[in-house]
Amino acid sequence: MKKFLKTSLVMLTACTAILAGCGNNNANSGNAANGETGGNAGTATNAPAATDAPKSDVKIGLVTDVGGVNDKSFNQSAWEALEALKTEAGVEIKYLQSNSSADYEPNLNQFVKGGYNLTWGIGFDLGDALLKVAQENPDANLAIIDSVVDAPNVESVTFAENEGSFLVGVVAGLTTKTNKVGFIGGMESPVIKRFEVGFKAGVEAVNPDATVSITYAGAYDKPDTGKSLAATLYNAGNDIIFPAAGATGNGVFNEAKSRNDAGGDKVWVIGVDKDQSLEFGDDVTLTSMIKRVDEAVKKVSQQVVDGTFKGGTTTVLTLKDNGVGLPETSKANVSAEILAKVEEYKKQIIDGTIVVPAE
Repeated sequence: MKKFLKTSLVMLTACTAILAGCGNNNANSGNAANGETGGNAGTATNAPAATDAPKSDVKIGLVTDVGGVNDKSFNQSAWEALEALKTEAGVEIKYLQSNSSADYEPNLNQFVKGGYNLTWGIGFDLGDALLKVAQENPDANLAIIDSVVDAPNVESVTFAENEGSFLVGVVAGLTTKTNKVGFIGGMESPVIKRFEVGFKAGVEAVNPDATVSITYAGAYDKPDTGKSLAATLYNAGNDIIFPAAGATGNGVFNEAKSRNDAGGDKVWVIGVDKDQSLEFGDDVTLTSMIKRVDEAVKKVSQQVVDGTFKGGTTTVLTLKDNGVGLPETSKANVSAEILAKVEEYKKQIIDGTIVVPAE
């Protein structure tokens, strides 16, 4: 009897180990992120198995600009939108991260030649490459954020960044204690120019005594450059900086946090594209200029799922469309009085009383 019990215990232990091993293998499957020519690739992780989980044959690919998919800003918003669509509709999604502009065309072609139902180009800089790929593949569906590509198989989405930037300019102009605020752009382009001039107009509308210092990093993927430029602006007395520079702007947050932690004069950063207080905290994020890249990507991608995709169109998302604006978390650091002033200007922009410059 003792021998039988001993043998049974050994067999039970072995079975338990085998089952545990099988569980580990399943947990690791589907987490592929393989490097490929022309940039880094990533696929969505497999969702837990469920009998009622949605399933679609649609495949959607996304090509980032050089800022990368984890830029905590623009590209990340776009990818998070596709991740949400995967959960809701069961589509297959994948991204290719561009390391330089030379990667744009081959990355786009990788999805198109791979039979993807929709290929996204995220960012103004991908415009020329996406146009070429669209013309060479007239049966493919493509879409782009922040550029207008004139092709019958491309949907283009742009934003009124100047309008949202005007509102955070109002916040900066009424919050600054030094009457000096700064703007750091990524690379000079019509898109970033809209951020710049809108912000400056907003500051000047409420605080004509304030000065706006403007500088450009020349890159979207250089946090160290952003940190250095921020240090220069803060040293010059600017107590608020608005970076519209992708991952380069992360360096601005790092510099501001270092200064605040050291106990010097309080400095602030205004986030961009996403509510960046969720990433960097309320102690350093004054407010953010949200740009609903996520909603745009999700909406157009859903059209492919529904079979209603219509190329050859351009959508411009404005304050009126809630395409740009401030997050609810702004009330953590922005007074009710200033937020009321923001609402006043928002209404005037929407009804046309104020026309915000765009260049």
